[in-house]
Amino acid sequence: MFRTLWLIIGLISLALGIAGVVLPLLPTTPFVLLSAYCFARSSPRLHDWLLNHRVFGPLISNWEQHRAVSPRAKVLAVLSMAAVVGISVAVGAPERVIIIQAVILPFTCLFIITRPNGPQDPIS
Repeated sequence: MFRTLWLIIGLISLALGIAGVVLPLLPTTPFVLLSAYCFARSSPRLHDWLLNHRVFGPLISNWEQHRAVSPRAKVLAVLSMAAVVGISVAVGAPERVIIIQAVILPFTCLFIITRPNGPQDPIS
């Protein structure tokens, strides 16, 4: 039963992560990492597929092996969060929404920025 639940959560998370590739305000990385976590507990075949995926594989391997986030992903994440706050202000989101964002997003940015960058590619 738990394997099925992990599988369902993993598939939903992967769908959201894939949508995040084309939707600028939907984060791809956390959803793909969650998918990998869920698939590791439910479907070794899907987990291996994700690890070998040309787009998602390096991101997942970097996190699983080093608990690291690439500098490019860090910049994109911080810019996305700033864009969310900016858009919320521009469209006149309720004040409580902006306050929640102003409290939570700096901590999220701090967490992301303080993660290691991961292994450096050797210079050829």
